Amino acid sequence: MRKRELEMRLQRLQPMEDPDPSLEQYATPATIAADLIFTAHSCGDIAGKRVLDLGCGNGVLGLGAWLMGAEQVTGVDVSKNALEAAERNARLLEAEMTLVESDVRRYSGEADCVVMNPPFGSQRRGADRPFLDAAMEAAPAVYSLHMAKTLPFLKKYVEERGRELAFHKGYKYDIPHLFRFHSKLRETIDIVMIIIR
Repeated sequence: MRKRELEMRLQRLQPMEDPDPSLEQYATPATIAADLIFTAHSCGDIAGKRVLDLGCGNGVLGLGAWLMGAEQVTGVDVSKNALEAAERNARLLEAEMTLVESDVRRYSGEADCVVMNPPFGSQRRGADRPFLDAAMEAAPAVYSLHMAKTLPFLKKYVEERGRELAFHKGYKYDIPHLFRFHSKLRETIDIVMIIIR
């Protein structure tokens, strides 16, 4: 499947209803999700692999991995609302995706690859750290999205845990006006995809 086709299929997925601002439940745009999954696929980390989507939200990353030939996909989220959205989207694609309700700090499954868009820490400083720890514990390859300005911290954090930040790529991420505290109709921020090995 070409990246454009993957992106078009992911654009059809339904968003999560009533996202929780405290969990920073912002949808991963299909363009960014498709690029992350296509990158992971090109590196040999998707097809025929066990893929774990931590903080899966509506399932866009995990379902993207399934579309690109993952052998097994598991989505983990603490939010019932998120898991219901992921389940609806899995049915829409007729995809096989195991969904687990759990805080990532208590999840202990293993995989070949983790894909994730964790909280950026805008509402709670350091909110992405439990995700990073769980991901590095679960799999040898991690593909994750973060605020671009945190890249030096991420590199140090990963290296202190015996891993390497092997690659990074920047994107513009549009945050729509979802919550009452948003003062703009749309805000664009710089984010980065990192690959941890």
